[in-house]
Amino acid sequence: MSKNIPDNDFELRSLDATCINDSELVHPFWYNLKYLITGILFGIVFVKAEIISWFRIQEMFRFQSFHMYGVIGSAVVVGAISVFLIKQFKIKTIYGEPIQFEEKKFNKGQVIGGLLFGLGWAITGACPGPLFAQIGTGVSVTIVTLVSAIAGTWVYGLVRNKIPH
Repeated sequence: MSKNIPDNDFELRSLDATCINDSELVHPFWYNLKYLITGILFGIVFVKAEIISWFRIQEMFRFQSFHMYGVIGSAVVVGAISVFLIKQFKIKTIYGEPIQFEEKKFNKGQVIGGLLFGLGWAITGACPGPLFAQIGTGVSVTIVTLVSAIAGTWVYGLVRNKIPH
C-alpha cells in the first residue's frame, strides 16, 4: 500500500485490488500460456466481428450504424445476467472465495475520465482492448496509440492523489 493513499479510502484502494490467493501462488513458467491463448482467441473474435475496425468505430460515433452499439449492448446484457447469476447462486471464485459486489460512489472524476476516454476513442478509433488486435493485424500506426495509452496511465499514476475520485 502506498504511503500516500489513506487506509480507509476503499474507493481508491479498490483500484489496486488483486486476488490475494492468486498473488501468493507460485506457478511454473508455462502457467500464463492460457492467458496468451485466450488473448489470441479474443483478438481473433475482435477481428472477425470488426470490433477493431476504425471505420466501424467512426460509424458508431457518427450514429451511422448499429453494429458497435449491438456489440456493446450485448456485452452489457451478458454482464448484467452474469452478475445476477453470481448473486443469485452465490457463485465463488476458482479459489473458493466469495464474490462480493461493493457499492461505489459516483463522482465528477468519472464523468471527466469517461469524456477523455470517449474523445480518445473517437479520435484514434481504438480503445485498450482492440489496440493489440489492431497491431496484430498490421495496423502499425496503432503503436502510437498504445504508447500514448501507457503514457496516460503513467501520468494518472503520478497525479492520482491530486485529482477527484
